[in-house]
Amino acid sequence: MKNAKRKTLLWMLILFGFIIYFPGRMLARHHVNYKTAVTDHPLKCTSCHVYTSKNKFVTSLINEDYYSPFNIAVSHDGSRLYVVAQDTDELLIVDTESNSVLHQIKVGVHPHSVILNKANTLAYVSNQWSDNISVIDLAVSKVTDTIKTGNGPSGLTISADGSYLQVVNTYGSDLSVIDLSTKEELKRLRTGSDPTGTALSPDGERLYVTSRRSKIVPYGEPLVSDLTEINGTTLRVSEHHNIEEAYMMENIAFTPSGDLAMMTLIRPKNLIPSVQVEGGWMMTHGIGVIEQGANGRIIQLLTDEPNSYYSDPFDIVVSPDGKRAYVSNSGADRVTVISVDSIRAILKETPKEKLKNIANNLGVSSRFVIKRVPTGANPKGLALSEDGEKLYIAEQLEDKIGVLDTENLQMEAPIDLGGPSRITVARQGRRLFNNAGHTFQKQYACYTCHPDHHEDGLVYNMAGKDMGRNVTNTQSLREIGDTPPFKWNGKNQTIYKQDGMRFSTVLTRTEQFSYDDLDAITAYIKRGIKYPPNLMYNPHGKLTESQLRGKEIYNRTKDNFGNVIPENNRCYTCHPAPLYSNLKAADVSTLAVTDDSILFDTPHLGNIYASPPYLHDGRAATLEEIWTVYGEDNKHGFVNDLTKMQLNDLIDYLKSLGGPEQEENSTQIQETASF
Repeated sequence: MKNAKRKTLLWMLILFGFIIYFPGRMLARHHVNYKTAVTDHPLKCTSCHVYTSKNKFVTSLINEDYYSPFNIAVSHDGSRLYVVAQDTDELLIVDTESNSVLHQIKVGVHPHSVILNKANTLAYVSNQWSDNISVIDLAVSKVTDTIKTGNGPSGLTISADGSYLQVVNTYGSDLSVIDLSTKEELKRLRTGSDPTGTALSPDGERLYVTSRRSKIVPYGEPLVSDLTEINGTTLRVSEHHNIEEAYMMENIAFTPSGDLAMMTLIRPKNLIPSVQVEGGWMMTHGIGVIEQGANGRIIQLLTDEPNSYYSDPFDIVVSPDGKRAYVSNSGADRVTVISVDSIRAILKETPKEKLKNIANNLGVSSRFVIKRVPTGANPKGLALSEDGEKLYIAEQLEDKIGVLDTENLQMEAPIDLGGPSRITVARQGRRLFNNAGHTFQKQYACYTCHPDHHEDGLVYNMAGKDMGRNVTNTQSLREIGDTPPFKWNGKNQTIYKQDGMRFSTVLTRTEQFSYDDLDAITAYIKRGIKYPPNLMYNPHGKLTESQLRGKEIYNRTKDNFGNVIPENNRCYTCHPAPLYSNLKAADVSTLAVTDDSILFDTPHLGNIYASPPYLHDGRAATLEEIWTVYGEDNKHGFVNDLTKMQLNDLIDYLKSLGGPEQEENSTQIQETASF
């Protein structure tokens, strides 16, 4: 009897197992197929439910705290490196003899750059997400003061007499001049859009500031970026130079003699179909060379080769003898070594009318590139020892400092900063995001069009069906993990599809990511990209009177005449907090006559102030233009009854919006506006 019961129980368990396994596996297969848009992605629950988890306990187990070195300064005697550790908000002091970290000094949030005073007694660190400068006394290795700056401080220079600290404010697109005797901001000068790099001429008479975003021009016109020139004595803007057909000018350096300044740049081909990547013509990378003196020219030279590209040039430094320049190619894991004398020869023999032609010549690099030196993952900031014998390289995604012997151009053993040895799934995803190895001929990385995981401000011809006749405005990737679907037409239901089959078919023209790599880059994009705090328009979580009035307009249900606004035409209906998207497609009457007939996915609005131009094809240069020029039919929110002052208030409120965390953590004590 017992045996019969046991057999019955065994058969019941087997039957139950079959019922669970086969229908369960079928349902799981169906679920994974939908998420990934393929039929053979491995059934791994960890991909979606562990690696992308928001649970703090889970994330603490699967992730690591990396240093992510970003920029470097070297002491006069070469015995110390001062390394900006961007992910731990620290300045690391490294002994170059023992190759060990001596001190870890907490600074502000998301530090960007470091510079030393002439006596090497003080270090200044720009904190991009704190809007301030940390002043560090190097004798005691402590922060002794904090200086307020503009919005998003990054590149730093010190005036020739040591009296002023000049701070590039990336998010504010301006330059703060700080009086170091009082630690107060003396003045603020307007620069180009999204600047980061700056350099002072050897004689102290000229200061350049590079910009990364181009000026906003109608689609079809070549882009133009701004190189701001400032008089080093009067501290006034002397000229804005137009740099044609180039952008992402990250950093700049002078030759020791001061005859040339050289900056990194990218020359995008956004006006031609993206399928041109197959012809080796989608995104090119190089340097800009600015001749000094009267009638000085600006020439652009590609550092790419006909069949191999060196994407995302970031930093540039020049040797003390002025013979060589070094460029970090962040997307190619290379440092490009350049002969400056060869560039001088090219400048001497090239007439002005041929400058534009040479700027697009993929073969010209063979005349001035000496060597490509492999580095660790994602090289960023560079620093030369004072004697020029060592080049130090911040290998951001390696947690190491690369060391190049500049005599034989061979890499020495790197300086390990002591970060985690384990490469997590998200860290691998970040490496993939920043590396161009998965595009045809390594022409560009994800980072190229999404610098700082945001967007580059350009409109591209994507050459695909149902994409607004192929023209599309680049969208920000910040905090997009909870805002599916993706693309302007919303046809990619998940990041897996967006960065898998669609990415390889439309953008990279190569084999798509392996499934492990696709898991990794999805994990990183979904949970590893955060909004910078909106310190420009909402620094304290307390709205201004104008923003409060704008919030009431945003949430209103009736117009100025007391008429009920249809629910589907209210701002908050399509853009509800905290994501500011209802995750649905809508007709907002912004199709152009050349567009395919589609609905548009509702974009999220966090940090919308930082994302011009606007609309799917970038035709609106400002937020105001969305409604004053392109919203006359009242289908993109009911706004045509608003007065000019009311529209201004609404725009002020929209500019105050940050990420979901800002919305959830808001300590707003004002609930109504005072009229």
